[in-house]
Amino acid sequence: MRSQSLDFLKTYLNNASPTGFESSGQQIWLDYLTPYIDTYFTDVYGSVVGVINPEAKYKVVIEAHADEIAWFVNYITKEGLIYVKRNGGSDHQIAPSMRVNIHTKKGIVKGVFGWPAIHVRNPITEETPSLKNIFIDTGCNSKEEVEEKGIHVGSVITFEDEMTMLNNRYIVGRALDNRIGGFMIAEVARLLKEKKKKLPFGLYIVNAVQEEIGLRGAEMISRRIKPDVAIITDVCHDTQTPMYEKKTQGDLAAGSGPVLTYGPAVQNNLLDMIVNVAEKKKIPFQRAAATRATGTDTDAFAYSGEGVASALISLPLKYMHTTVETVHTDDVDNVIKLIYEMLLQLKSGHDFRYIK
Repeated sequence: MRSQSLDFLKTYLNNASPTGFESSGQQIWLDYLTPYIDTYFTDVYGSVVGVINPEAKYKVVIEAHADEIAWFVNYITKEGLIYVKRNGGSDHQIAPSMRVNIHTKKGIVKGVFGWPAIHVRNPITEETPSLKNIFIDTGCNSKEEVEEKGIHVGSVITFEDEMTMLNNRYIVGRALDNRIGGFMIAEVARLLKEKKKKLPFGLYIVNAVQEEIGLRGAEMISRRIKPDVAIITDVCHDTQTPMYEKKTQGDLAAGSGPVLTYGPAVQNNLLDMIVNVAEKKKIPFQRAAATRATGTDTDAFAYSGEGVASALISLPLKYMHTTVETVHTDDVDNVIKLIYEMLLQLKSGHDFRYIK
């Protein structure tokens, strides 16, 4: 990974972009993307779309989502302790002892998720972490003191941490789900520009908001773009670590390549084309199966309007929805390569219908 790309990734990952509050991260992403596109537009909720060949009638989307899971302030006690509710699928079990940033109009307020010491807990009757008992301590001794800092019900909270590397092979950090996707599609745009590749169609590089609470940003932006083709990136579970059941969750491994998903929302002719590109270019890949839905923005694009030929290319990820989400750098490179090569061989006007 080139140094400029790595610097962008660190800045992008270390910035907080909770669901509904993605604008600062979207600006970082757009600033990086701008040299590689012809124009861009945004929508009222904050999705950002970079466009190459905006005049073209045939439209192809490559997409990721920009938001991360977080917390909301839900209740402030008279003693100044803060109880929370989820913003997306935040994990209550990892919260105790975590440092947090509470985002206010006065700036970031530091806090910690407190937890009773092991010495005072009864191993037989002790409570496990839940939304009923996890709380944040900001060092304030009263509700009034908390509120003076700009904190109120509805203030959004993110965990405090930074991107790191493991063994020079794995990227570790908060919100790889799915800002690593935003990074990958931006790198595709960079490669197209730097290699002076001309596409015969309009390419829409989409970083959508609010995926973590129901694919909302993708629903909105898909109706506006009305694409002919959509290739979605997201993450999926590496199932090689303890407590994963391969019989039900599949046999997927970080470092073994991008994951291509089969399921009703995935258009099979488009998927076959991606598989053929991977085989031709010797890009390793894995396969997964979805049931009624993929649970990703693929579903929003596939069923938008009269239907959009859509496919999902996932990045295997360890420890999803924690602060130590982990992906293999080889997989990141191969997702970028697969999307890039797919775009180069796609013809304008290609008809993906099964029956013509």
